[in-house]
Amino acid sequence: MILGQTTEMFGSDDQSWLGSAHGTDSTETISLDTSAFTKATHYPDGYFKSGIPLGEITATPGKYGPYDNAAVDGRATLVGFLYAAVKAPDVTTIDPSAAMLTHGKVRASRLPVAVDAAGKTDVAGTIRFV
Repeated sequence: MILGQTTEMFGSDDQSWLGSAHGTDSTETISLDTSAFTKATHYPDGYFKSGIPLGEITATPGKYGPYDNAAVDGRATLVGFLYAAVKAPDVTTIDPSAAMLTHGKVRASRLPVAVDAAGKTDVAGTIRFV
């Protein structure tokens, strides 16, 4: 039992990249492979940023990392976007659960990490970029 007072800080979540509410009620629960992310790019303030483009890591089905068209581990295929900010663990061996948006509208200019033409083609029919 912890009797002492504790303090926890929460980051703000910028979901201005969402083009509409469509799809937000049917996100998928996934695991983020923390070791696949770069702290300075993806979680500089201690939180994985909402809107990060994601790809599934083929060696560990069900685990996702940042989309990278040049990756050879499965992340070269864009499958969705991190729906809400997630607190990053202190060590890269812990993989937090998260929600992934797999269909809806996305404001490409507001994403925390840009998506190239190949990524947009990967999700054509499920994600509409506005």
